[in-house]
Amino acid sequence: MKLYYLPGACPLATQIVLEWTATPYELQAVSRSEIKEPAYLALNPLGSVPVLVDGDFVLTQSAATLEYVADLHPKAGLVGDTPRQRAETHRWLGFCNSDLHRTFSLVFGPAAYADSDAGQKELAEKASARVVFLFSVVDKQLAGRDWLTGLRSIADPYLYTITRWAKAKKLDIGGLANLQAHYDRLHADAGVQAALKKQGLE
Repeated sequence: MKLYYLPGACPLATQIVLEWTATPYELQAVSRSEIKEPAYLALNPLGSVPVLVDGDFVLTQSAATLEYVADLHPKAGLVGDTPRQRAETHRWLGFCNSDLHRTFSLVFGPAAYADSDAGQKELAEKASARVVFLFSVVDKQLAGRDWLTGLRSIADPYLYTITRWAKAKKLDIGGLANLQAHYDRLHADAGVQAALKKQGLE
């Protein structure tokens, strides 16, 4: 299995799950210029990461790669055993993917959505405020819980990865104690540390 990634980007979440499930894998770093070249676009026409290659199967999109690895290792229990547990996992995976990650794309790349400097600044500021609000929702969900759903799941490394971005961008999340505790818990995890080391992030 091979995982194409940009250091610190969303493939980190999939890599953590690969570590948690002890799945043999190869990492392939790509640059922002390489993901726009024909060889990479043949794997992912969107020119984005992640791309997960398993034999002749090529898979894109973070939520899909996370679920695929988890489905290969059901005994790891990273999706849930009951319909309600699985629904909760899909709910928070969707939240991380469709709400947090999507909104964060406006923080990272407002130039793709606005031409003027003023427009880009306004968009990034509003998106940042929205991200902080979304993190506050997560913080409430984490009250009294170690994990987003109450059980460790594929949603947790996704949240951890996005929280890393918020810290790098110095967003105002310092008062969210439950979120910080979740981040610290994940950061101390052996699988997370292994993934970070392999990406040269620690």
